[in-house]
This record gives sequence, C-alpha cells and structure tokens, in this order.
Amino acid sequence: MPNSADYRKISLNGLWDNNPALVQLLGLCPLLGVSNSVVNALGLGIATIFVMTGSNIAVSLIRSRTSEAIRLPAFVMIIASLTTCVELLMQAFTYELYQILGIFIPLIVTNCAILGRAEAYAAKNPVLPSALDGLMMGTGFALVLLLLGALRELIGKGTLFSGMELLLGPGAAGWELVVFADYQKFLFAILPPGAFVIMGFIIALKNLIDSRIKSRQALRLADETRAEEAPGTP
Repeated sequence: MPNSADYRKISLNGLWDNNPALVQLLGLCPLLGVSNSVVNALGLGIATIFVMTGSNIAVSLIRSRTSEAIRLPAFVMIIASLTTCVELLMQAFTYELYQILGIFIPLIVTNCAILGRAEAYAAKNPVLPSALDGLMMGTGFALVLLLLGALRELIGKGTLFSGMELLLGPGAAGWELVVFADYQKFLFAILPPGAFVIMGFIIALKNLIDSRIKSRQALRLADETRAEEAPGTP
C-alpha cells in the first residue's frame, strides 16, 4: 500500500503538477463552454468530481476481472452510468441549473480526463489510491473551473456569486457580491472566445510559477553542491 508520501504526491499531482485542465489540457469543451459564472463552474465541477472519483473506484474494483477486449467499453459504461446518476440528481434538486448547463452534463461521459485517469491509473492501482487520484484530479479540474468562472463573471458582469440559489437553494439568494457598481458589461469575457483568452493567461501564470520554482530549486542545489565541494575548515 502507498505511504503518506505517495498520497501527498497523488494529491499534488492532481491539484497542480498534472492538473487535467492546466497541464493535460483535457476536458476543455465544458471548461470553456459553461464557466461564465461561479455557480455554473461550481455545478459542473461538483459533477465532475463525483463522476471521476466514482469511476476510479469502480474501475479499480474490476481491474483484475476485465480483459483487454472489453476494458474500454466497460470503463465507458461505468462513466456513463455515473453521469446519468448526476443528471437525475440535478434534475431533482437543481433543475434550473441543469437547464443552464444543458448538454455539458451528458458530455461528462466523453471527458477525456475521466477516461484517461481510469485507463492510466485506476486500472493499475488499488482502490484507495485510485479514489484519491480521482478526487484530486476532479478537484484540480473543479478549481480551475471556479477560477475561470470567477474571472469571467467579474470581468464580464462586475459581480461574483450571482445566481448561487440555483445550486444551493433560496438561502443563497443574497450571496451576490457587486464588485463594480454601475459596471458596463464586457460581453467578450462572458462569451467562449473570452474563455480561451483568460484560460491562456491562467496557463501562462502556472507555467511562470513552475519556472520560478525550478529556478529556485536549481539555485538551492547549486549552493548545496558548492558547500559540499568546499574544503572543510581545520
């Protein structure tokens, strides 16, 4: 069984190092299509976490009982079944949000990030690390969704958390935060082309942070090497 260091690596891998949206660049269709507000991003993010975690658990459980010939069809059936469960739950409890998200909820079935983790990780590892991998990958994807949705809503409408009652019920109706009063809406940020541009800036920022981290690590390693090579004091 993996130790705590392995679990930490799995978590960091999903949240940052191998983030499905920022590094693998998978699932961009729903990511860019519906992330024009925080509530839309949060709804799709929760659905993706549920499907990705559940599919990883199910795939790990059957990994030794499926042959190569039926493995991928079995994975797709698992993902489709979980996606159907999400659809039914959203229709029952958040119907208005379900109508807004539209086709992007069924499209979770075709999300390459989910099928990719099932094939690359869950099919080769025990249940617990597979569940953590699915949870962290889904959470990493959802966090990017939330960041993109918040930026698009802020730039496009000048607000944050508008329409949260669609997901969390009437108690969240007053959560809307007007950041810029009398703001003239910037339609480009709300439309899909704006999502591409903002997503590009987010990816560029991550790459910049990674490069600075690597530079600092290289400098630290060089300093440690010089210290080891320096002659000892008598």
